[in-house]
Amino acid sequence: MNYSEKYQKWLSFADEATKAELISIENNEKEIEDRFYKDLAFGTGGLRGVMGAGSNRMNKYTVGKATLGLANYLKSKYSGEIKVALAYDSRNNSAYFAKVSAEIFANCGLKVFLYDTLVPVPVLSFTTAYLGCNAGVMITASHNPKEYNGYKVYDNRGCQFCTEDAKNAIGFINQIEDFTSIPFGNASKENITMIGEETLSAYLAEVKKQSLFEEKSDLKIVYTPLHGTGNIPVRRMLEGLDVTVVKEQELPDGNFSTVRSPNPEEKDALTIAIEKAKEIGADLVLGTDPDCDRVGIAVKADNGEYVLFTGNQTGALLVKFVLEMKKSTLNPKSTLVKTIVTSELGANIGRKYGLIIEETLTGFKYIGDKINKYEDSGEQEFVIGYEESYGYLVGTHARDKDAVVSAMLICQMAAWYKNQGKTLIDGMNEIYAEYGYYLDSLDPFVLKGKDGAEKIQSLMTYFRENGTALFDGIKKIIDFSAGVGDLPKENVLKFIWNDGSWMAVRPSGTEPKIKVYYSVQDASRENAEKRLADIRKIIGNIIK
Repeated sequence: MNYSEKYQKWLSFADEATKAELISIENNEKEIEDRFYKDLAFGTGGLRGVMGAGSNRMNKYTVGKATLGLANYLKSKYSGEIKVALAYDSRNNSAYFAKVSAEIFANCGLKVFLYDTLVPVPVLSFTTAYLGCNAGVMITASHNPKEYNGYKVYDNRGCQFCTEDAKNAIGFINQIEDFTSIPFGNASKENITMIGEETLSAYLAEVKKQSLFEEKSDLKIVYTPLHGTGNIPVRRMLEGLDVTVVKEQELPDGNFSTVRSPNPEEKDALTIAIEKAKEIGADLVLGTDPDCDRVGIAVKADNGEYVLFTGNQTGALLVKFVLEMKKSTLNPKSTLVKTIVTSELGANIGRKYGLIIEETLTGFKYIGDKINKYEDSGEQEFVIGYEESYGYLVGTHARDKDAVVSAMLICQMAAWYKNQGKTLIDGMNEIYAEYGYYLDSLDPFVLKGKDGAEKIQSLMTYFRENGTALFDGIKKIIDFSAGVGDLPKENVLKFIWNDGSWMAVRPSGTEPKIKVYYSVQDASRENAEKRLADIRKIIGNIIK
């Protein structure tokens, strides 16, 4: 069925609001094509897309199809009572999509535990296992712009669906071709249980167990939840510290009205928080994204300005701090897990402390899956996992990145350094002095629509065919689509230079982007910056 036929089919079954939206674009062929040329697919973060009517959009029908398919998969996998935990973030339509999903699960005979308020991703991850559920669903598009929403699916231990579960669930989802068969609405209330404070408190108690440094300190912190779910849980974990919350960004707002994008990876997301920090002379700025699984920081320098840290820098600092605090309990099983596009700096710190280092594909679900495997085998013990995109986890209370525990530990780390008369900038410079200078960066190139998807595919082909000729000093190119070790196959290329510097190219699994990651190692910061600029220029010319 081509996109025009799918458009007509939707007009035949859609409710009045959806039909009106579709009729409003009837003279816009390009818009119709973009909304119907494909179906939303599961990527590194599950189902995610722009909200609106169409098979390539997030709406009640695509959410309903995913939910019915997931319910059918769970019924094929489990016998007896099947339980699902459901939560949502502060995005527009998140609470609505959660309600739609809860009713469909209930109408399929499943027992649903639905949060009565918005909560972070790691809370849903924890809740799924804590309540003995067979699966969990989080309605969120993480750090994406306001137009997006998404649907993340978790297994019975709170880990996002990995290769086998995702493949099987997608099979059941794809079997649903008749949208009129989706059992919307009128759910039996006895199949839906509302949950809230008791479960959230149980999660926070587990986070508190990861605390590593509670000595008194005069550290001053500015925190912004960026209109998301972090406000209450993060502030509860920072009780007793001097924390100022950015009032303009404190309350939930699905339009994220004070920022261009609610993504702490982007420089301007913390602008208002930094202004507040300058006003009160704060040492540290913290910002969590809407579903509170990522955290970004800025640190006051000697000149009074604030320095934004990359995810790799914060990760390396956390590794050093956590391992130093836990060094008496480390053992030959202790393990650090990072992704293939994350800097080697934190891994090298881990190696110095005697840790096993493991790598996964991009996507925190693979780190969560490692925790599951360690739990099953008993051969390794998870200590810390992180990825360059501002996601960290200490503890096994959750199986996804957790900005609540990360915010607590970052503040404790900053207090530990301050009590020594140092800042996190000093701590970072000490690491560079010991391990060498690492300059890491990311260029995300947005290529929207069908044309963009085709260009991304052609760019990956170009890099595969011409990679060795693009740069001098390439030691090897790793093509993860061919399979590397026990990692699942994935469309990622990694170029490694003779000195250990590297560049990786991968299409995003959840956004219309091709991402290029860089990690340049050099004794000199100036040399590293020049070299990175040269590489980025070449890449920019190819892609643009």
